[in-house]
Amino acid sequence: MTPAARIATAAELLDLILDGTPAEKALTGWARRSRFAGSKDRAAIRDHVFDALRCRRSFAALGGAMTGKGLMIGMLRAAGTDPETIYTGEGHAPAPLTPEELAAGHAPAAGAEAADMPDWVWPLLENALGDKAQPVAEMLRHRAPVHIRVNLAQGSRDALIDSLAQEQITAMPVDLSDTALAVTEGARRLAGSRAFANGAFEMQDAASQAVCAAIPLSDGQKVLDYCAGGGGKSLALGARARLEILAHDAAPERMRDLPARAERAGLSVTLADKAALSAAAPFDLVLCDVPCSGSGAWRRAPEGKWLLSDTRLAELRRIQLEILSETAPLVAPGGCLAYVTCSLFDEENSAQVAGFLSQASGWQLESEGHWTPLDGGDGFYLAVLRRS
Repeated sequence: MTPAARIATAAELLDLILDGTPAEKALTGWARRSRFAGSKDRAAIRDHVFDALRCRRSFAALGGAMTGKGLMIGMLRAAGTDPETIYTGEGHAPAPLTPEELAAGHAPAAGAEAADMPDWVWPLLENALGDKAQPVAEMLRHRAPVHIRVNLAQGSRDALIDSLAQEQITAMPVDLSDTALAVTEGARRLAGSRAFANGAFEMQDAASQAVCAAIPLSDGQKVLDYCAGGGGKSLALGARARLEILAHDAAPERMRDLPARAERAGLSVTLADKAALSAAAPFDLVLCDVPCSGSGAWRRAPEGKWLLSDTRLAELRRIQLEILSETAPLVAPGGCLAYVTCSLFDEENSAQVAGFLSQASGWQLESEGHWTPLDGGDGFYLAVLRRS
């Protein structure tokens, strides 16, 4: 496919997404229907689509329309490319632009539009981050780095860097965590690498690794990962100490691959349904990586930025408090409850913890951590609560 044909295809897919089709579904469906497209074509079109989703408001302003075509025109103008060099009508290129399309568009207005944020979200970000709101929003307009977590039980970071280099994968240390590497070349080879098959690393954002490193642990503890999802944090905690780990999730299918991942890493993780948790309690540590807005990870999942509503945020806050209330009794006296979000909003972070502490007796805030993309990874929040 030519560069112009890729842009035309991305515009068509963006129209589907703007109409409500999830991005991954739109991309997967197109790939299945388009066997003629090579891997480089699929990667380029995917990049166009996700770049447009990250910068939806500013690209629409520059392109003059909130349509797939408008977003692609805006993307070209943002990159300093004259859209007329792409929209030529020659070969597989899209038709030339009309005079009205060429005249449309304006520079994004300062504030939410230039920051590529919904109007109602921008004040939440400013309230939480102050003068860091603008630079954080700018980082959320770009692709996230690819990070992996080194399994130190199998070798050092330097050893893994050398091993990956033999498979044409370039990685470098990340200051945010002593187990983190940023993959700068060959990221698409990671899943098929010998190092991955041997359990030498797991995919995990560097800030997520830093969160796990900040949770107090010691050998012999019984740990519950209450909102385990795929189990990345279970594995990261298990790599730090000899633990008895139970993993639970409200959607058990999310944990489907966790036993195999744990075995590959040389760990044992027990999957537990809700009914089994009371019998297994008390726990020395309960980790609650709760459902949240995901605002700290909008580089990776930019659709979430536009799908979030104030009603949904209120619902998430209710769920977060319910999870804190449900899990607090499972913690042993003297044990810890680790509350984690990948949110940048105070409403889901410090304010939630303050609300819980105001209603629950016998709990103290032991430590608190905030990470933003300016630190080198995704945005995260951690509160370690100690039971008296």
